[in-house]
Amino acid sequence: MKQNRLSQEELYKAWSEFISLGEVKNGSVRAEILESWKRCRKMGINPFQKKAPLVLTQKELEERRKRKEELISVSLPIMQNLNSFVTGSGFIVILADEDGVIIEISGNKDVAEAVQRGNFIPGADWSEKGAGTNAVGTALILDQPVQVFSYEHYCISSHKWTCSAAPIHDTNGRIIGVLNMSGSYEKVHLHTLGMVVAAVNAIENLLKVQHELRYRTTIMESISDGLVAIDCNMNIKQFNQAAAKLLKSSNLKNKQVEEIFGKRNLALFVNALKGRKITDQEIDIPTKAGKVCCTATVRSIVGKDGRSNGIVLILNEFARTRRLVNRMFGAQAKFTFDDIIGKNEKLVKAINIARTAAGSNSNILLLGESGTGKDVFAQAIHNESNRARGPFVAINCAAIPRELISSELFGYVEGAFTGAKRGGNPGKFELADGGTLFLDEIGEMPLDLQTMLLRVLEQRFVVRIGGQEVIPVDVRIIAATNRDLLAEVEKGNFRKDLYYRLNVVNINLIPLRERKDDIPILVEYFLKRLEQTLGKHFTHIQPEVWKVFQAYHWPGNIRELQNVLERAANIATGDVLSVEHLPPELIEKNINSNKESHLPLEQYEKKIIINLLKEYKGNISKAAARLGIARSTLYRKINKFGIDRNVYC
Repeated sequence: MKQNRLSQEELYKAWSEFISLGEVKNGSVRAEILESWKRCRKMGINPFQKKAPLVLTQKELEERRKRKEELISVSLPIMQNLNSFVTGSGFIVILADEDGVIIEISGNKDVAEAVQRGNFIPGADWSEKGAGTNAVGTALILDQPVQVFSYEHYCISSHKWTCSAAPIHDTNGRIIGVLNMSGSYEKVHLHTLGMVVAAVNAIENLLKVQHELRYRTTIMESISDGLVAIDCNMNIKQFNQAAAKLLKSSNLKNKQVEEIFGKRNLALFVNALKGRKITDQEIDIPTKAGKVCCTATVRSIVGKDGRSNGIVLILNEFARTRRLVNRMFGAQAKFTFDDIIGKNEKLVKAINIARTAAGSNSNILLLGESGTGKDVFAQAIHNESNRARGPFVAINCAAIPRELISSELFGYVEGAFTGAKRGGNPGKFELADGGTLFLDEIGEMPLDLQTMLLRVLEQRFVVRIGGQEVIPVDVRIIAATNRDLLAEVEKGNFRKDLYYRLNVVNINLIPLRERKDDIPILVEYFLKRLEQTLGKHFTHIQPEVWKVFQAYHWPGNIRELQNVLERAANIATGDVLSVEHLPPELIEKNINSNKESHLPLEQYEKKIIINLLKEYKGNISKAAARLGIARSTLYRKINKFGIDRNVYC
């Protein structure tokens, strides 16, 4: 043995001296071994223990193996290869984790049985804390390769062995395990440690390759576009799941480009191989589920020699692009059922019907006067449905000129008519694909367009104006009207077949005059919103205001109430909402319980001031505060109406 270390006899003498005295006088023991002995003595390790005392249960061992699955799968072939070099030499190879617990053993059966007596077995703790100075535990402490020979081991259980170990690191430099090779002390050689170090380098390199592959795969799979890598022979070599989903196939590997993308698109890839940059070119891809319309961006992969080694294809489906555009430009439903305010029995019934209907894909017809919240109901139904993540596209059939409705609904191709946008334009049906199309004021739609709409609802595809391509659409229709559609059908203004196609579920929205019990709740809700937007806060609402609100018939419904409150918030100077802040038409048309509001507005206002002066015994300050106006304003009105306030003092 040509090594610069003590003989076995000298080591035994040094070990005995340290065990007895806690030091070695001649200082001839290797520094790393002596430091380890000192650590063991300080930890109270028993140098005369004949086996490692701590062994995990089978369940605990399996849990550790599971956590180290990647390390084990990479290390086992290298351990077996290492064993093949030393077959019959009496060596055994073990793999331990970062805690020094043995998780795998490979090697000579006789040697394996011999080392079992010292608990050199899977599940045993061979850290320094568990088994004293040994190659596994000491390599972990030093974070470097180490060989421990015979009596250099702190415990007598290992004195007949020589062990060579090196720590294994992950790509971040953290210790994740230890590879160790053990055999009889008589066969010790520094080459053994060199073999272990080489094996560990191989393990770390393989882990690095796997990490890089996983890293690249993660990057590819994190991209929502379809990615396809193609070699020079037009074979698909790699792809992400987005591409597999878009191309309706999970079996793309090694397939020819022509087989997947069709002969029509072959020139696209040939040009890319020649170095041509292709960006967002529209292509149609034939799949087993039908044609898929995409934009394709293709780039050549150029090697160091300047030649193309293949191409990378990026695919983006039109439908996904439309959904992204819709999200960016507001084709989303903002309201939910929580935004529908009120506790009226009829309203609650309408909400319950809408909630139930939201769970299906059936068409819905919303019936109600203007201002009853048909658009809010439509958005709430969409957000409650399984299409909530899709677009919500609304079109008001009454607000668009007759000649433009068809192009708005169905889109047009380039050159379809004078002024048509270059490249054409998708219609609302295409934009709403995968989501909901809200057709407001459907009763205003011209008869010829009703026929086209019915055809789309039955066939579930559109053809752009001026075009021939059939474009499948998956759209749920919610229609709304303030007209009596059945009456319109009888008059011949609305198609009966379209009416029944739309009227799968009909929901009647209640006018505000039929749910006046909800007015206080609505007033509170709208005033809180106005406080946030206008910074206006009312601490008190005059009783006369509530009388006006309850007596008024509200032809504009909730929208009118909201506008009335916004007007009041803008003109009021104090924090009291009074009749003075209401629009004149509310007061003129108001009929209170005493029929007093049959009086003209000025007389009604005079009556209110007189009542307040009576209530406050002529106190101008309190009366003005109650009205939410300045004292000077009240004085002016008293003079205007010829009121003698002294009568009430």
